[in-house]
Amino acid sequence: MQKKLLIKIFLLLLFFPQGIKSEIISGIPKVIDGDTIIINKNKIRFYGIDAPEKKQLCVRNYLKLSFFSFQKKYKCGEISEKKLKKLIKNKNIKCFVEGKDRYRRKIAECYRDKLNINSWMVRNGFAVAYTKYSNKYLIQEVQAKQEKLGIWQGKFEMPWDWRKNVKKK
Repeated sequence: MQKKLLIKIFLLLLFFPQGIKSEIISGIPKVIDGDTIIINKNKIRFYGIDAPEKKQLCVRNYLKLSFFSFQKKYKCGEISEKKLKKLIKNKNIKCFVEGKDRYRRKIAECYRDKLNINSWMVRNGFAVAYTKYSNKYLIQEVQAKQEKLGIWQGKFEMPWDWRKNVKKK
């Protein structure tokens, strides 16, 4: 009897590592930026990640000659948004709501079929792990950084620092 209960608990933890969510929102989303979508009038911010802002610029090398490297700025925030749009491609998305933020957006982990979109954005370097709120995507960030994917190809300001610095100006 106790063994069966332990097996059930193990299976629940395996298939629902974050627990069973109280609200599920699904539909074809409108992409706002690299970490925010809207589904059926619900504004959803991806849980545990932070993407560069639309107006944010990053820097990367575009030419390297022995001791010299030439760098250029690029619109990393726009690229993050475009990559999310391409990933979603007008497909049905399912979001498991974790809660709400101070802007009343729903905080959620979202999936396209079985693909965790939050994880994919970080793993491919189009967002970073938002460690102020969760360490869940830290491994994906380390992998993207090691492989120099997306924003990790060059230099950038963490999105939360960029927002803070823009407010100061």
